[in-house]
Parts: sequence; C-alpha cells; structure tokens
Amino acid sequence: MRVLLFLGSALMLVGVAWALLAAPTELFQGAPQRIMYLHVPSVVTAYVALLVVFAGSVLYLWRRDPRWDRLARSSAELGVLFISMTLLSGAIWGKAVWGAWWTWDARLTTTLILWFIYIGYLMVRAWAPGARGARAAAIIGIVGVLDIPIIHWSAILLRTLHPQPTVFRPQGPALPPSMLIPLVINLVAFMLVFAGLLLLRVRQERTLDALAETLEGSA
Repeated sequence: MRVLLFLGSALMLVGVAWALLAAPTELFQGAPQRIMYLHVPSVVTAYVALLVVFAGSVLYLWRRDPRWDRLARSSAELGVLFISMTLLSGAIWGKAVWGAWWTWDARLTTTLILWFIYIGYLMVRAWAPGARGARAAAIIGIVGVLDIPIIHWSAILLRTLHPQPTVFRPQGPALPPSMLIPLVINLVAFMLVFAGLLLLRVRQERTLDALAETLEGSA
C-alpha cells in the first residue's frame, strides 16, 4: 500500500514536470491544453474506480459477503473524488478554451449526472447502514455504471463542444509520442495512487466494521 502510494506520487511528479516543461505546446489551444495531462488520467481512473464498484456490488448481491461491500463503498468514495477532479479540471480547461466555466454540453452533463449518482450511493451508505443499505447501494452501483458508455459516446454521436477522443480510439492515439508518453506516465501514476488509496480505505473499513461488531457484542 505505501509502496503503491510512493511510486504513484513519484511518477506523478515526473509526469507533471514532463508535461509542463518538456511536452510541446499544442498549436491551437496553447498552454491550457496541458490540463489534459491531469484531466484524462482523472477521467480514466474514475471509470476504473466505478467499475470496481460495479464488480463489488455484483459480488455482494450474489455472495452477501461484507468484504465485497467494503470494496465497493471504498472504491465509490475514490470514484467521486476522481469525478470531482475531472469536473474541476474540465471547468478550468473550458474557461480557458471556450470562455465559460460550464456549459450544458452532452458530455459535461452526463458526467455531472454520474457524479450525482455516486454521491447518492454514498448518501445511501451513510443514512442506511447495515445489510439493507448495502443492498440498496449495490443496486445504485450497478445501474450507475451504465452512464459511462453514454458519456463516452456522447461526444462521438452528438454535436458537442467537447472534442472527440484523441487518445483512446480504435485506430490508435492521435497524439505524438512527445505528448503521449507524459500522459501515459500520469495515467499509471493515477492508477497506482488509486490502488494504494483503495487498499487503505478497505483496511480502514474492515477495522471500523470489526470495532462495530465488538461494541455490539459487548452491549
């Protein structure tokens, strides 16, 4: 866990320094385009976190094992964190390029909906503890992930301000290696930090659950 966090933090410093100092300036957007090196990894990491929520929720409903619920709710917290980073970095980028902090663009709107879905997940887990809340949250975690392909295809099938994907495309990335390499470094860094934080949160949740069982047994 500590190794993952250390490696992720170190790689992030390398990736950010590379993006700011060595990567070329994009021709049309200029310096604001460098937000991409944090925006894209935060998007991808958020998706991975929510896919973990999906898997944990399915396994919890199937097995009724609280370990899967702990995994799902821990990953949901991190998913909300990375979606928030996505929305914030996107707003800064949009202000610089579009002249507005926010617009009801299809991709932005569907991403905001995703954020609200998993805020709702966390609210259910906070207000309805126990097996009943875990089951309700698991359903939200399963249904909510359906918004991810909608977000992805919204910029491809609809006319939006948001540019179409230039990194993850069937025909390969459109970025030159001088831009792609620091982006990949940051993506790996974000994934390592996510994995380390996830392990930390699962351990904390396991300790809290064990403490709650001990207190209930002694009451």
